[in-house]
Amino acid sequence: MAKIVKPLTNLEVKQAKPRDKEYNLADGGGLALRVKPNGSKLWLFNYTRLYSKKRTNLTFGTYPTVSLADARNKRHEARKQLDQDIDPKTQRDELRSEAQQAHELTLARVVEQWFEVKKTSITLDFADDIIRSLSNHVLPHLGAWPIHKLTAPLVIEGLKPLASTGKLEMVKRICQRLNEVMVFAVNTGLIEHNRLAGVRHAFEVPKVTNNPTLKPEELPKLMKALREANIRIVTRRLIEWQLLTLARPGEAAGARWDEIDRAEGLWTIPPERMKKRRGHIVPLPKQALALLDDIEPISGRSEFVFPSDINPRKCMSSSTANVALKRMGFQGRLTAHGMRALASTTLNEQAFDADLIEAALAHVDKNTVRGVYNRAQYLERRREMMEWWGAKIVEGSLQ
Repeated sequence: MAKIVKPLTNLEVKQAKPRDKEYNLADGGGLALRVKPNGSKLWLFNYTRLYSKKRTNLTFGTYPTVSLADARNKRHEARKQLDQDIDPKTQRDELRSEAQQAHELTLARVVEQWFEVKKTSITLDFADDIIRSLSNHVLPHLGAWPIHKLTAPLVIEGLKPLASTGKLEMVKRICQRLNEVMVFAVNTGLIEHNRLAGVRHAFEVPKVTNNPTLKPEELPKLMKALREANIRIVTRRLIEWQLLTLARPGEAAGARWDEIDRAEGLWTIPPERMKKRRGHIVPLPKQALALLDDIEPISGRSEFVFPSDINPRKCMSSSTANVALKRMGFQGRLTAHGMRALASTTLNEQAFDADLIEAALAHVDKNTVRGVYNRAQYLERRREMMEWWGAKIVEGSLQ
């Protein structure tokens, strides 16, 4: 006949004294209070494990933090789990492990995981800009937060100091990047919901400003200013190269000798240096080839066509042209990127095929199949257009 255990009373639990050796006070149903020599009291639930069939103890916490009534409720829940073929100790360990992993899965760690994927589809300069913005304005105060604990109010509060300086465009970009991180976390099963989806709406919308540019009839003024500017010859040639090739500032500044086939008159920019990670071929007009002949004695021993003056093993900064244009008196009137708009306007006014111009500017056709076809078909027609543009620049230089 099974031994009948008399349930404990609150007074018995409270007055249980320590002994030389630890001992148990049984409450029945597998629940017992273990009293240790140092006076601490621990609730234990003793049961037979489902699969190993071995006896084991499951701790419910210490008294008086866990009262007698609390311990009995925990015993009741454990018994229910056993009736449902759930091992309470296994489930507790799994839940603790999941909670620990969730707390260790900080925003900083998820940003790192997301960025490893993101950087494969963007240029190095863009990748640097992304990680720098998050490292400077988000991670210092939110990087250690578990990603499942992030809320919109937390992020908004963290970005208020930046917004108060008027850098609303930067705030907008950071919100977009954080949203990408959260979508990545949802898609990879790290969290269930993106709680930052609408965080950008908490800030003012930045005013849209296009890159300032010149009118086509002002091209001679630009060429005259460039000819007379007190700037390094490599900087002058860089600006001319960007004009002649319609390349973006970073693409132009990073031009490498091994990308250029002078015999065929082609400059092939690899995908990793392009904004959309798609390789781009530029038909070089004779003026661009002449520029290469002119600069080769200066930079021919470098891997870069336009090496840095500070470190010849690196290319010039993508901001070099902008700095030079400001010094030449074009601040607020023209940027390095705005030279592409100047070329586009001029070519459109001359009724060149819009698709040719878009291809020359390396704008990605949203229709992938059409885009591949166009790239294959337009090269020779683009060469004619680029020759016209090169002659137009020379004409501007002579005026």
